[in-house]
Amino acid sequence: MRPGVSAGLILSLSKDEAACRRPSFWKTGPDLLYVRLDPEEPDTPLSATLDLSRVSTETTPAAPVAKPLVNLSGLTRPQLVAALVESGVVEHGKAKMRATQIFRWMHHRGVTDFAQMSDVAKETRARLAETFTIARPEIVERQVSKDGTRKWLIRMAPGIEVESVYIPGVGRAGALCVSSQVGCTLNCSFCHTGTQPLVRNLTTAEIVAQVQVAKDDLAEWPSDKEDRVLSNIVFMGMGEPLYNLGQVADAIEIISDNEGVGISRRRITVSTSGVVPMLEKLGDTTQAMLAISLHATNDALRDVLVPLNKKYPLDTLMAGVRAYPGLSNARRVTFEYVMLKGVNDSPEEARALVKLIKGIPAKINLIPFNPWPGSDYQCSDWSTIEAFAAILNKAGYSSPIRTPRGRDILAACGQLKSESEKVRASALRKLSLAAMAGVLSDDDEDEAA
Repeated sequence: MRPGVSAGLILSLSKDEAACRRPSFWKTGPDLLYVRLDPEEPDTPLSATLDLSRVSTETTPAAPVAKPLVNLSGLTRPQLVAALVESGVVEHGKAKMRATQIFRWMHHRGVTDFAQMSDVAKETRARLAETFTIARPEIVERQVSKDGTRKWLIRMAPGIEVESVYIPGVGRAGALCVSSQVGCTLNCSFCHTGTQPLVRNLTTAEIVAQVQVAKDDLAEWPSDKEDRVLSNIVFMGMGEPLYNLGQVADAIEIISDNEGVGISRRRITVSTSGVVPMLEKLGDTTQAMLAISLHATNDALRDVLVPLNKKYPLDTLMAGVRAYPGLSNARRVTFEYVMLKGVNDSPEEARALVKLIKGIPAKINLIPFNPWPGSDYQCSDWSTIEAFAAILNKAGYSSPIRTPRGRDILAACGQLKSESEKVRASALRKLSLAAMAGVLSDDDEDEAA
């Protein structure tokens, strides 16, 4: 029906009867519109009869829908200039200057209200607030581990939650592990995040917001503090970054901009399970450091641990890594290797790893497996991990053993998983049909909840 048209609706079949019979087509009478259920019986009772004699022909204007405010935190400086001009808030001649001012207030000072931008005209601030936002998302939960690791569960929108983790003493001072998606499509068998279905990609603003939330909690404003404790960003949280590369690349441009957060691109690492066709674009557009979630030295095992390997097997992956833009001894790739007891931790596997990456400027991060509820794997014994590392070191590769951090708050590598869940499509369809008929039953409400 057209918006604004009202009508009386009469149901002549029970819900169970209607659910078992498929409509064949619509048929109209003088004052009736109905669905025919059985093509063999054209005059059978109808599943839904619309009494057209009760239809109002007067059209009621639809209520205006408020346009969502654009979050300026997710715009690079050139994008910010364009947004200010297109909105009419700032005239073209002053847009570049105003954009730099606003950018510095957001990412250097960390303000969350346009009213705090004291060097921007009061009238301009008011117009900015009418069209844009710079508000932070909701922090649902904050946890601090006994080792100082911090984890935030952040709600970006209703049903859209991600986890971010700050790890002190990593890199120059401390690293923030950020997410790029809500959930994940890769289903890596050892990873907790992989058990959560993909809900959607994060926007640039939502990726940047994770950095802002961490800096708020760490008292890291302004961004040029000499004693700052956040020095590195790693895209190793929830999701596959290369399946959201456009937003990830813009976020890196914002985070690395010297007018804002100012973290060097050489201190920003993007970890991928091996989306080979996107590797070159990642290097060209971001100049970020590359990490490969490897975990196996042969295709048979990697197909199980990292199912993406079935699409991009090891030979293809290694060729893509060797061609990564800017790869050199000064910009080595990091291979991540989770240590799984009795699965991939033998001396033979260590020697196979040396052979696999031969000729690639690289280091290998050995990651003791971090258990999570329902996992079938166990962590390798510490002596086994040390023996594995010794073989790599003897071959000339740096192979630090990553100290497990934040295990007590499920913040360690491979343990992240938000509480968000996708609403089943069937439930959505039931809600939609019930709303159309105006007969949302108590049973449907319970299921939707």
